[in-house]
Amino acid sequence: MNPTAQILKNKIKGNSVAVQALDQVPSKRKAIPVEEVKRVLSEFTESIPGDLRGPDKVLYLFENSVKLPTESKVLLKEYFDHLLINMIERDASDIEIGGHGNEGYIWFRIYGIKERAMDLPRFTEDESTMIIINLLNANQKKYISVAKNLDFSYSCYYERKKLNIRFRADAYFELDTLALNMRAINLNIRPLDSLGFHPNVVRVMSHSYIKFGLSLITGITGSGKSTTLDAIIDEHNKCDPAHVIVIASPIEYVHRSNKCIIKHREVGRDVISFKDGVIQAMRQDPDIIVIGEMRDPETILAALEVTDTGHKVFSTLHTSSAVESIDRIVAEVNPHEQERVRHRLADVLVSIVSQKLLPGVDGKLVLAKEVLVVTPSVKAAIKNNTTSEIYLMINQGGPMGMLTMEQDLRRLYLNKKISLENAIAYANNKTRIQQLLSAI
Repeated sequence: MNPTAQILKNKIKGNSVAVQALDQVPSKRKAIPVEEVKRVLSEFTESIPGDLRGPDKVLYLFENSVKLPTESKVLLKEYFDHLLINMIERDASDIEIGGHGNEGYIWFRIYGIKERAMDLPRFTEDESTMIIINLLNANQKKYISVAKNLDFSYSCYYERKKLNIRFRADAYFELDTLALNMRAINLNIRPLDSLGFHPNVVRVMSHSYIKFGLSLITGITGSGKSTTLDAIIDEHNKCDPAHVIVIASPIEYVHRSNKCIIKHREVGRDVISFKDGVIQAMRQDPDIIVIGEMRDPETILAALEVTDTGHKVFSTLHTSSAVESIDRIVAEVNPHEQERVRHRLADVLVSIVSQKLLPGVDGKLVLAKEVLVVTPSVKAAIKNNTTSEIYLMINQGGPMGMLTMEQDLRRLYLNKKISLENAIAYANNKTRIQQLLSAI
């Protein structure tokens, strides 16, 4: 069960009945007339000139969506919120709507599996496009019509549970049609101590222990990087009187200031880019800067610079191992700058956590991680461009809290958390995992 759905269920004490699809659950919510939704959409899309095709048709919908009556806009938004609540009550983590590949269906990811919602209405590509466009403001419409992609956040009120639920959204073009993915954001933060980090690793990531330095959380999309970052922020918020600036695209979990004062800046809404957010943060008196993703050379260089000036920085990369993360940062910049970046990275890097979420034997997702703590030997390997030696350093760094992905997969297998097949399938180093498992 995805964490958001579990939290929602736990809000109702003593509820032993499995949650059903939304339309089957008694609710105080106003019923959404699907026939009326279809009528509004079909009337509007039938006005599209017959000679328009592909991107010209989508552009027409963008430009003319303002002509939709206010009551129709409200109806479409209410229906979309209805779909999101439906998503939560099905224990789904993601919803897909629109685009050529959907074939008119709404799709959910439930327990890690993508599947069509056969019981929900189907929409044409033009109808789905209008539903998506209706979620966007004027600036967002202009942006996506040019950039062909838009990351944004969205929220809806869950009346029956009296909760406001936030979603991370990505709207994009697919074969000249508009598509949308939304992922539910956890309502609660997992405690940092529940993630299984060695005390020394927690210490080096702590601003109270080391006032500056770069810590990276890496992994593919959907590997729980944001969950780990939020747990780290929350841990500081409990005990460290620091100023935290979170720069993300989009902002997912919104933290409430406790011991820390926490500011949130969403790229595209509060600041133009990650790079601008990092540079501007240096004039905003921060102690800790959280960069949602180091996705381009400019952001990487800005992150290294702000860390070098004495700030604690946390960020993410889409890489699957600690060594790959180091190599990726260096490779992202121009060749003539790589030597300088390699030395600067060696001086500011303090830790890397590379993580994966894999299926457990009980059907739930299990966290596996690789952990690097930067020692003088690791610094030397980075500066000397001998990063291939770092894996062995991690392998031998257990007393300091270091852990290879293969060592953690072996641990999870021995603890009967994952299957043998998944231990091998999710390993970065197939030879090494087989050696570890054969020694059992």
